[in-house]
Amino acid sequence: MSAPQRHINLNVRNLSLSATLGINERSAQLSREGRKIFRLGLGQSPFPVPDPVIAALRENAHERDYLPVKGLSTLRDAVATYHRERGMAVEGEDILIGPGSKELMFLLQLVYYGDLVIPTPSWVSYAPQAHIIGRNVRWIKTHAHNAWRLTPEELAQFCQSDPDCPRLVILNYPANPTGATYSVDELKAIAEVAHQYGIVLLSDEIYGELNHRGEHVSIAEFYPEGTIVSNGLSKWCGAGGWRLGTFAFPRSLRWLLDAMAVVASETFTSTSAPIQFAAIRAFQGGAEIERYLRASRAVLGALGDMYYRILHKAGVHVAKPAGGFYLFPDFSPFQDALARRGITTSVQFCEALLQETGVAILPGSAFGRPPNELTARIAYVDFDGAEALGKVVDDERGARLTKKAVDRIGADLNESARRIRDFLRRSGVP
Repeated sequence: MSAPQRHINLNVRNLSLSATLGINERSAQLSREGRKIFRLGLGQSPFPVPDPVIAALRENAHERDYLPVKGLSTLRDAVATYHRERGMAVEGEDILIGPGSKELMFLLQLVYYGDLVIPTPSWVSYAPQAHIIGRNVRWIKTHAHNAWRLTPEELAQFCQSDPDCPRLVILNYPANPTGATYSVDELKAIAEVAHQYGIVLLSDEIYGELNHRGEHVSIAEFYPEGTIVSNGLSKWCGAGGWRLGTFAFPRSLRWLLDAMAVVASETFTSTSAPIQFAAIRAFQGGAEIERYLRASRAVLGALGDMYYRILHKAGVHVAKPAGGFYLFPDFSPFQDALARRGITTSVQFCEALLQETGVAILPGSAFGRPPNELTARIAYVDFDGAEALGKVVDDERGARLTKKAVDRIGADLNESARRIRDFLRRSGVP
């Protein structure tokens, strides 16, 4: 071990760049080298920030003062109103603003002393954050036949072995990496188990507004005393680079909010002032933003369905996405044929696919799945979001894309799916 390496914290020493950011940088480099790359690795919204929110940022670009650690009071009130309209009994004082929900999740794990429990597959950064802090990570394996959703039985069975253990359980839906969501009955059943075992539940609902039917329901309705709801501007507002996240706490967990604010005061101090002022407009909503959301859902639903159908017809095990912009295909039906090519892990699969076809996706192992499981995540975001929104028809029949518009907007996505299909065929699959 080199001398500099010895001086790196043990919890960080074996970590590498986040998989999603890594594939994005590699895709960009291959594109600069002149290759045609289908960039389906980084889960960044393809849509522009809504015009009213951009206007609000312009109007507040002069704001220069440090803001309160917990966030601008008018923004906290706007976020609280947003959540109350969706069934969560919170006030402005129950809201914490941070420079991205990712940072708030890190602070929560830092101040809450207990095991982190994650259904797998899961977003790539939950577990590494826990490792940085030195927390135990406990996985609950979900299954393809259930669209990778956590069941109340799986959660209860996990908790029974040590019912009094303090636990922070993350429930993310619509889910990254699967695109799956939960019915009201499923949420109620999970909430009953969470209540029984006194779980602190972090409900990561950053994709909630991108439920393709616009029917997202927060589990906080059914487990209000123990649920923290995570949200932000990155996905539904197309503003990932603005770095603004929100946590909504029940009164019973105010102590966690206060502890996180103490740490925030010694680390990031406060979130960017102009961004906070602009975020007020985003969370206030209104007719123009509702039209933007309806159009975004229509586009993502149509393109997700198109991609799903091509893979499903090719014999890939994959669930139709219900929200967000992800699919999580399982290529195990082609395991024997791929093994004859020396492809036995998800990393090898994704590397061969990239080299031979230019399709950049992420291996299932990056999301907590076993290395030899041939799963992967596809972020179907390689399209012109502004053009797509302009093609949406929104009338008394609802928001939708015509088939002609889907074919045009989704041309590169369609091509990438067909390249995956042809890659499998070249591997000797009938």
